Amino acid sequence: MVTQDEFLNPFLNRALESDTYKVFSLAGDASNRRYYRVVLDQQSWVLMRWDPFNPDDYPFLSVLNHFAKNHVNVPQVIAMSPKEGLVLLEDLGDLTLERKFWESQNHESAIEFYRMAIDEIVKIHHPSTLDKSNCTAFKIQFDTEKFLWEMNYGKDNLLSGMLNFPFNEKNQKEISEIFSDICVKLHEEPKRIAHRDYHSRNLMIKLDQMTVIDFQDARLGPVQYDLVSLMRDSYVDMNDSMANGLIDYYLDQSKQYLPKDFSREHFDRIFELQSIQRCFKACGSFASFYHLREDRRYLKYLSGTLRRVMKAISEFPEYKTFGDILIDSGALEQKYESL
Repeated sequence: MVTQDEFLNPFLNRALESDTYKVFSLAGDASNRRYYRVVLDQQSWVLMRWDPFNPDDYPFLSVLNHFAKNHVNVPQVIAMSPKEGLVLLEDLGDLTLERKFWESQNHESAIEFYRMAIDEIVKIHHPSTLDKSNCTAFKIQFDTEKFLWEMNYGKDNLLSGMLNFPFNEKNQKEISEIFSDICVKLHEEPKRIAHRDYHSRNLMIKLDQMTVIDFQDARLGPVQYDLVSLMRDSYVDMNDSMANGLIDYYLDQSKQYLPKDFSREHFDRIFELQSIQRCFKACGSFASFYHLREDRRYLKYLSGTLRRVMKAISEFPEYKTFGDILIDSGALEQKYESL
């Protein structure tokens, strides 16, 4: 729909040297950012509106420039107004990797596009990390505290918030110890730049090229964080065979960067451990949208994501109490879309 937001007009008049464009509101993500499509004659752009920023240390620009320098495909910046929090970007269209996955006659036919996504994440994890020039991604990291915060966000919003699970002193202590064990082990892994939200909705396909978006929260972390985000994505239903083949492809493309003592067994175990943490964090996000602001759009993704959590927990007998709590809370049986 055409927007009547006149606040945008002075900036667009200057950037496009015209006042005959049209501005259409776009559906945003789960953040406070707002997006618009700007159309003038046969051309279009995407306008991002957020808080005012300092261009010298603005994470969106810092990460974009660092990634571009290392040949990661990111959108081109056309113009900006830091004081107004406005950035005009290249329009990448509307074809996401998620849509390509579901439109494929069989999901295996989407694999070439997933390999393109892997090619981009290899550049992020390795060349971008090895390039130690100034970037905000080097200043923050996934550490024990951050991992724990994400897991507790899931507990507080899903188990306590939505499902009203009555934690007692015993199971509260047990689940806290399990969360801590998971997060300490993940923190001890080698760290690379992680996109942080590398799923199918943040990968755009235009003219058979994969372009990465929504990278402003990039930080140091285990490579498995992004791989779980992509292969155990809440928005698609990738089978194990396809996921395993893509992990093989990632490791093959990364082989020159792997340590000499690389262990595939250890890599896979950390992948499963990261699946527990990352997928449960996603459950917390989906639950929070409903629990805190009654946004129902993400409820349909909870059941599938919880199954991924349980499947990964089954690889670790020492975490059985966590699985038992998910079962006892009714999390796996709840019909979330009917809430």
